[in-house]
Amino acid sequence: MSCNSANQNLVTEQQAKVKTEVKQFSDSIAVNVSKNGPIAWLKYFNDSPEFFMASDGQLVFRDHRAAQQFITGTLVKTINKIKLRWYNLRIDALTPGLAVIGAGFHEDLTDNQGKTSPYNGYFTGVAQKRDKGWQLRDAHWSLKH
Repeated sequence: MSCNSANQNLVTEQQAKVKTEVKQFSDSIAVNVSKNGPIAWLKYFNDSPEFFMASDGQLVFRDHRAAQQFITGTLVKTINKIKLRWYNLRIDALTPGLAVIGAGFHEDLTDNQGKTSPYNGYFTGVAQKRDKGWQLRDAHWSLKH
């Protein structure tokens, strides 16, 4: 076996490990957001200056603080339940600590009056491995119109 072959196996093993970990991370987002509502998102957003989130071509959160303020000050007061499902999940392992996630999603949002609204679209984000485990370094949601 050549050195290049051994290095390629290591790279392949690292990529497989990252993909497995990020798949578990993505699954835990859907489970915990569905179980605990919108406040659960804060666990998954990277609490760093690099974090941002966009939706349908608009910057929604410029940083984690903006996300936290909106979620705790507005979203939890209007949405009490979220049911989130990913489908056709794609994971691109970039490094042992960074991966790109892409997935279709279906979300049922139930407001505080009990009205449920369905949403479908596509999600992309960069997942980063940190001391707390995997978190979203940034994210983008686009809705099907």
